[in-house]
Amino acid sequence: MIDKINELSRQVEAFAPKTTAEIEEFRIRLLGKKGELTALMEAFKGVAPELKRELGQKLNALKTAALNRINALREEVGRAAELQAAAAGDLTRPGSAEELGSRHPISLVKNQIVEVFARLGYTVAEGPEIEDDRHVFTKLNFAPEHPARDMQDTFFIERRGEEPSADDILLRTHTSSIQVRTMEHRKPPIRVICPGRVFRNEAISYRAHCIFHQIEGLYIDEGVSFADMKQSLLYFAKEIFGEQARIRMRPSYFPFTEPSAEVDVSCNLCGGKGCAVCKGTGWLEIMGCGMVDPNVLKASGIDPEKYSGFAFGMGIERIAMLKYGVRDLRLYFENDVRFLHQFDKAL
Repeated sequence: MIDKINELSRQVEAFAPKTTAEIEEFRIRLLGKKGELTALMEAFKGVAPELKRELGQKLNALKTAALNRINALREEVGRAAELQAAAAGDLTRPGSAEELGSRHPISLVKNQIVEVFARLGYTVAEGPEIEDDRHVFTKLNFAPEHPARDMQDTFFIERRGEEPSADDILLRTHTSSIQVRTMEHRKPPIRVICPGRVFRNEAISYRAHCIFHQIEGLYIDEGVSFADMKQSLLYFAKEIFGEQARIRMRPSYFPFTEPSAEVDVSCNLCGGKGCAVCKGTGWLEIMGCGMVDPNVLKASGIDPEKYSGFAFGMGIERIAMLKYGVRDLRLYFENDVRFLHQFDKAL
C-alpha cells in the first residue's frame, strides 16, 4: 500500500493538464467513488493496527495534496483561457456589421461613361499625366501664340526658353494627348475612350478647380461623318441622363477639330422647362466635339484623304454635378465621408 501511495503522490506532482476537461478526468480517476485513492481508503480498513497510524497520515496527506493540486490547476488553466479569450475578443459577443466604404462619385460616373462607350466598341486608352508640349499642343494644331500655352493657364515643369517649344515639359491640360499617342502607335480604325486627370492653372472655387477629370473619345475610320458623331453622343446622353434626354449642338471652335460644336443636353432636373440650374434655358452644356482636323491626322501620320474621324471630350465632374445635383466642385476633393456616403446605393 505504501508503494501505491507513493506512486499516486508522484502522479499528482507530475500532472500537467492543458484543459479543465483533463483536470476533471484526473479528479474522477483519483477521488471519484471508484477512484484509486477511494479504493485505498477502503483497503485501509483491513490494515494491521500497528500500521494504521503511519498509513493513515500518508493517505490524508495524499488526499490533501491531490485536492490542492487540482484546485490550483483549475485556477491556472482558467486564467490562461481568460487571457486567450481577451486577446481574441469575446467570442460570445454578438457580431456587428462592418461599415463598407462607397465609390467616389467621380469613379462612378467615369465607369458609367466607359461602359456606355464600350457598348459602341470603344476601348480604354491611357497616357502620362506629365507630358511634353508636342503631344498636348503642337500635334493638336495649337498655334504658338495660343493662350493655353501661357503660364497663366498651364502648369509648366520645364520650359526650354521664353518661346513655346515642342520639348517643354508640363502637366497635361486635357486627355487629348492620349489621342495623339494612340494615333502615333495605331493604324485606323481607331475607336478609343481616354479617361484621366488633368491640370490647369485656375483659382479654386465652387465652379472651378486646378485639378479635374476628363474623358475624351476618338473614332477614326474611312467614311466617318458628323452624323455618326451626333448619333453616338445622343446614345450617350440617353444612357446617362435617361431615355427622355435630348441634345443640341451649337457651333464652336477648337484648334484640333473642324467643324466643332458644343453639346447641350436637356435639363434632367426640370425636364427642359427651365429652372435655376439651367438658368431658365432648359439646356445644360456637357461637352465639346467635332470632326478631327486634317492637320491633326497628318501630324500623326494618318492620311486625311483616306480617313476621317470625330473627337469629343467632357469633364467628369460636370457630368457628375448634373447627374447627382452636386453644386460645389470642391466637394469632390475634400473626402468628407458625409458627402461620400450619399453614393452608397450607387455602387
